[in-house]
Amino acid sequence: ATFALQVARVHDQPVLPAGEFVEILGAEHAGLIEELVGECGFAMVNMCDDSDVAELHFFKKKGRLAVNSPRHGNAERYAASDQRRKSIALAGKRAMHSARHRQPMHSRNEAETDAQDLRHNWHPFTQMSEYTANPRLHVTHGRGCWLHDAAGRRYLDGNAAIWTNVHGYCDPTLDEAVREQAAAFTHATYFGLSHEPGARLAACLSGLTGGRLSRTYYSDNGSSAVEIALKLSLQYWQLAGQPRRTGIIAMRNAYHGDTFGAMSVGDNGIFHERFKPWFFPVDRFPAPHHVECNGHVHETDGGTAALAALDSLLAAKADTTACLILEPSVQGAAGMRQQPPGFVQAVAGRCHQHGIHLILDEVFVGFGRLGVMLAGGAAGMTPDFLCLSKGLAAGYFPLAATLTSESIYEKFLGAYDEYRAFYHGHTFTGNPMACAVALKSIGKLEQMMANGSLDTTIATFGKILEETFQDHPNVEEIRQRGMAAAVDLRPGNSGTRWDVNWRAGFRVCLEARNRGLILRPLGDSLLFVPPLVINREEITFMLRTACEAVDAALQR
Repeated sequence: ATFALQVARVHDQPVLPAGEFVEILGAEHAGLIEELVGECGFAMVNMCDDSDVAELHFFKKKGRLAVNSPRHGNAERYAASDQRRKSIALAGKRAMHSARHRQPMHSRNEAETDAQDLRHNWHPFTQMSEYTANPRLHVTHGRGCWLHDAAGRRYLDGNAAIWTNVHGYCDPTLDEAVREQAAAFTHATYFGLSHEPGARLAACLSGLTGGRLSRTYYSDNGSSAVEIALKLSLQYWQLAGQPRRTGIIAMRNAYHGDTFGAMSVGDNGIFHERFKPWFFPVDRFPAPHHVECNGHVHETDGGTAALAALDSLLAAKADTTACLILEPSVQGAAGMRQQPPGFVQAVAGRCHQHGIHLILDEVFVGFGRLGVMLAGGAAGMTPDFLCLSKGLAAGYFPLAATLTSESIYEKFLGAYDEYRAFYHGHTFTGNPMACAVALKSIGKLEQMMANGSLDTTIATFGKILEETFQDHPNVEEIRQRGMAAAVDLRPGNSGTRWDVNWRAGFRVCLEARNRGLILRPLGDSLLFVPPLVINREEITFMLRTACEAVDAALQR
């Protein structure tokens, strides 16, 4: 059979110019594939003839070339050169046959999925009457920064799977970590047992703090990581003979999750307002005002008023306060609200002065989102508790960790009948597959930071964001730090607002989806939180497409 070979992208970089094909008879050009895989570790190849296209993936598995057809599920490894070339051709024929003979998913399977979705699902943070009244998107697979649907359309994920995806979908290194761990075992309880991935990751996380936070308590989501930190702090003061320390201080506009403890320390308006009667009491101080984009500060109050309010609280209640919880540098769910340089250190200094535990919630900002591994560490300070999730497992698995110091850990030690142990746990605590992926992800992140590629991506993101939106008549404010940005929208005539039911941000996101871009709004703000591996062309597509969607949705 005669096929055309198009090597589309390797690690998001074009191998051949767009539209250029290498014609092959059988598998004479298999050497090209071997060379690409040898250099880059992975190649995505389209096998084409006049009537159809089938996708093949080539990668190295234990030193041998492996080929896989995502639609077909066939995966084999070959050692001998002749056999390998024959098998590449065979895999192409199989994949092409599968592509020709499968029933189109958008005509049958997608309709069935849509019916089941409408009949049985209840989606999070979603008004379901609105969801059912609009076109639904059912994704089938992802590659790099893109998600694909059953009809063959692709969408750039500007939301990074709710801020978790670091290295893109189906990263070869992380996929291999999943396969290797799954071949050993997929889960075992962490209640009194241990395993290599969990122990190695705990040591790795401690290393990220310079060893100052030497203990890791695993869970599986950011809310739980926060709940654990709060409970550990409160129990610590009981065990330390200071039971009067029961107070908690938090910052305005905070979001720490949706379980009751996390909601209590949050301040997120409509998300949590109706549950307020069941919250425990929390003292709050205002958030600072700071606006920057592309490295330029446009407005700031220096945090003076916020710190003065905190000083007043501490003067009155420091002796009865157990802990203060803070999202450092950027409050994500508040709309990417930023803090001025030095603010986190100033808060930390006050906590240390009064002997109050500091909890840093880095669920959103950790693991490269702001260009550094940890925001607190980059600011030169160490909290008493550090909450991590989202990017920890690169969007592959639910995984969270609460880190603390040896001195706090030691307070929980004692004889069994003293009941000093921390009685809290989750079924999937320390899942080994999640830990294995996290270890590989952190290693890749360290390389991105060391070689400057992440800094380059952040600079590109900030520059194009500013160029795209700074003079737009429907844009009120732009905030960007690292790979996190918000664009606040307004009607053309300033000083007015849309009616809440007009759903301006939601309308823009629907328009963006029609143009191949996935975003989620926050009220009338657009949030941009793409995977960290996004390239310049994809950044340009994301921001220009979002601008076109704003024009189409708001200037009719």
